[in-house]
Amino acid sequence: MNIKIKYFADDMEPLTYIDGKSDWIDLRAAQDMTIAAGTYVAIPLGIGMKLPVGYEAHVVPRSSTFKNFGLLQTNSMGVIDETYCGDNDQWHFPAYATRDTVIHKNDRICQFRIMEHQPTIEFTPVEHLADESRGGFGSSGIR
Repeated sequence: MNIKIKYFADDMEPLTYIDGKSDWIDLRAAQDMTIAAGTYVAIPLGIGMKLPVGYEAHVVPRSSTFKNFGLLQTNSMGVIDETYCGDNDQWHFPAYATRDTVIHKNDRICQFRIMEHQPTIEFTPVEHLADESRGGFGSSGIR
């Protein structure tokens, strides 16, 4: 799959997909930022893409983002669809700082993958689902 990408910031590290290592591609901060605890920020990622029709990008934090920067992604998972592809449509990472933190340009702060849209679904109302109820929310125990 070939995807057009626009870099919004000079000296951005180019995106790289490492085949066989992970299906996720790291995204980097496009500028230095000092963020105070308790602050919401939309961190510019310095890129925009023309995703193929029928595809979307899912953006999530890296596993080390909270440990390294004290940041939580405020929309849990970002979804960028193929219509967000204008010349000014830069991707951002919406974050809440739990502590004072500094992010430097090109720090890896989140990751994304490209997914096909969900197929069209029709729901059929029923009285019973015909399987045993599981309980949910940890009902199977901790061991």
